[in-house]
Amino acid sequence: MSHSHNDDVLWVMHMIMHRYRAKQFELLRDGNYDITQMEAKVMSYVGRHPGAPQGDLQRFMERDKAQLTRLIKGLRDKGLLTSCMDTKDRRSLRLTLTEAGLEIRKIMQQQGQELNQLGISSLSEEEHQQLLSLVHRVYDNFKQE
Repeated sequence: MSHSHNDDVLWVMHMIMHRYRAKQFELLRDGNYDITQMEAKVMSYVGRHPGAPQGDLQRFMERDKAQLTRLIKGLRDKGLLTSCMDTKDRRSLRLTLTEAGLEIRKIMQQQGQELNQLGISSLSEEEHQQLLSLVHRVYDNFKQE
């Protein structure tokens, strides 16, 4: 019996996220927002952690300093992100979204909620809760390793 990727739970979850991200960035592009996937990831992190040090973002993004510096510069140039020197560690930058950045992040969150609803639209509430429980269990299995 041959093995199909369609039988591989993690592969299907991976493909769901690809479709989700593609749709999310299609919506951003259609809204005339000049945001790349990596920039959106930076904005999402900084939005959740205002004033976060660049080093924390670097660990989260798993990017080298040069790549991250280019992303930050691009977002600053677009007027979506500000950075200031950490008063306790002058080698570190603290990152914050601008008002324009916060507005785009809010739109991304709304679009994410709409896409989430689309993804589960054919499920009953019971099926939705069951799926959520199962996915959390799969996630937890990786934390045990």
